[in-house]
Amino acid sequence: MRPHMAQVTACSEACTDTKTGDHNAPTRARGRPYGFFALLWVAVLATLAGAAEEETSNPSVEIATSVGTMTVELWPEKAPLTVANFLERVDEGFYDGLIFHRVIAGFVIQAGGFDAKMNYREAPATVVNESSNGVSNLQWTIAMARASDPDSAGAQFYINVSDNTNLDAAPGRPGYTVFGKLTAGEDVAGEIEFVATGVTAGMPDVPREPVTILSTRRVSGALSVAPVAD
Repeated sequence: MRPHMAQVTACSEACTDTKTGDHNAPTRARGRPYGFFALLWVAVLATLAGAAEEETSNPSVEIATSVGTMTVELWPEKAPLTVANFLERVDEGFYDGLIFHRVIAGFVIQAGGFDAKMNYREAPATVVNESSNGVSNLQWTIAMARASDPDSAGAQFYINVSDNTNLDAAPGRPGYTVFGKLTAGEDVAGEIEFVATGVTAGMPDVPREPVTILSTRRVSGALSVAPVAD
């Protein structure tokens, strides 16, 4: 289905000797005080806690393009289904070779649907609209494009290059689901924003020189979410 072009229209308590509970316990063999081992245990716990925190942090994805690289932090607590869907596309290499096919200065840069020859790549799944998550379409956020059906978002995404609160959900009106934000590469997004555009294959706002997604990959965070149903 060809998309409608209005798509974006360490210890928390003091560590004690495990046997005596005494902070000033007698020294062990070789003259090492219990306090030494307590400090060592604190250091071990701190390291493990740091590793656990890193493992459960929000996932980030690197989007390498022909004009530079951007990194987006994803917000699964705000849009779990949307993030899971996006990561599935990233992991399977869906976006590789596609272009930013819709670029409007002061509004959005959109990608995920066409290659440089304007061949359409259909998403393998759609995702339920999560625009009522309280997150606004502010500058540098990433959101899902869709057709008029609120639940039609598949793979196409856009990056807001300005505040576009008119794309947010309102009472009785679904909006466009925001699911993350750029944490690096704002200058790259800004460069894409101002490329020369024109009409290609009957579609307006297409860059005259293709801005191609070379690759997308996870660069941090772990996420355990059930796959999105087809």
